[in-house]
Amino acid sequence: MHDLVLTVIAEDKPGLVERIAQCISSHDGNWLESRMARMAGQFAGILRVQVAQAKQSQLLAALTALQEQGLRIQLAPAGTAPVSACRSIRLELVGNDRPGIVRDITRLLSSQGVNLESLTTEVIPAPMSGELLFQAQALLAVPESLALEQLQSHLETLADDLMVELKLQVDD
Repeated sequence: MHDLVLTVIAEDKPGLVERIAQCISSHDGNWLESRMARMAGQFAGILRVQVAQAKQSQLLAALTALQEQGLRIQLAPAGTAPVSACRSIRLELVGNDRPGIVRDITRLLSSQGVNLESLTTEVIPAPMSGELLFQAQALLAVPESLALEQLQSHLETLADDLMVELKLQVDD
């Protein structure tokens, strides 16, 4: 069995996920995990499927054929899990919206050897003032060799510069 990672984007309309699922199922593939969302009128998703090697080329051809229905699909073989030992840490951030917040946070995380496992962001109006607030939730893979106090200190310094509030929580 081989794992494949698919990314999908299409103009949002009912039945998109069903078409992909039907295609995978009809080639004896197994839908293992996915993250999907509607954003700005588009549907986007990433999913991992497992398929027998003997059926892989037929599945790839069938998925490619879905492009005629407006689905843009990219395929890649699944990668391997990181070798180094890491701790899972949740990061929550909120502050006034401005360009560069994601760039600055991810630059700091990368410089510390922290891998971004997942990231969800949104801009919403503040409850009382209506000003735009940037919110982010992330799951981080923090190397065991990095002291959490050191990461916290770097993030707090950056949070002060960006004028945002952040919270780190060890994932159990």
